[in-house]
Amino acid sequence: MKKKSIIKIWAMVLIVPAIAIVCAAFTANKPHQRSTKQNTSMNTTAEKPTLVFVHGLWADGSCWNDVIHQFQSEGYEAVSAQNPTSSLADDIAAVKRALARTTGPVLLIGHSWAGFVITQFADEPRVKGLVYVAALMPDEGESPNILLKKGPANHLNDYLVTHDGFITLSKEGMAKGFAQDLSPAQQMVMYATQTPAGAVAFDDKSAAPAWKTKPTWVVVAKRDKTVHPDLERFMAKRANAKTVEIDANHVVMMSKPKEVAAVIREAIKGTDKN
Repeated sequence: MKKKSIIKIWAMVLIVPAIAIVCAAFTANKPHQRSTKQNTSMNTTAEKPTLVFVHGLWADGSCWNDVIHQFQSEGYEAVSAQNPTSSLADDIAAVKRALARTTGPVLLIGHSWAGFVITQFADEPRVKGLVYVAALMPDEGESPNILLKKGPANHLNDYLVTHDGFITLSKEGMAKGFAQDLSPAQQMVMYATQTPAGAVAFDDKSAAPAWKTKPTWVVVAKRDKTVHPDLERFMAKRANAKTVEIDANHVVMMSKPKEVAAVIREAIKGTDKN
């Protein structure tokens, strides 16, 4: 065999395996299309509803913090609306701004007066369900003053202070009629950070309620001295809502955040096909 032929044969012996090794390394490092598709299909974060929390009178959006933390740790998007509590129209506008920050399906969660606000979203198709937490649930044409008379009287009026058309809650009222389950330090912070309520809000009347057309859950606070528990039960029954009672005072989302979160999880399960 000639010398040049021998050299060519040895060159092929050495080069071909080297090419094969390089190709194998390139294939191993290149993302596999089928695997990528599988990973995409397993990513269900986009399918989760955004949770929009709405606070009531004499509070602010931070009252939902302990509930929000739980859901954020589970991959949910959450927005806490900072409504001015100056009137029903103003608060509806604030919630609409919160909704504008979201995409996809939404679950509205309202506490106290905020129940009045979330009730007004019957025509919003992205709102898939409602959760009322120790909240007012008006029917069409009802105002807070009208609705509160449908239940036993409470003594919160004894602790209200009115100035220039706005109402605040006294320190004593915060401790005895609103946030009894919280520590004195927490009560003082709530007193300091409360949002004054517009007096006109108590006479603002509801439009056709969203709870008549959307799945609805209710948390009844069994020791509530702001919205009487019997009134909460009456409203829940009238709305044919799924109801859970929690042994807590009015700010139940602060004193029993895990229990409130459990109800919200049930609402998520109940609306995931809507």
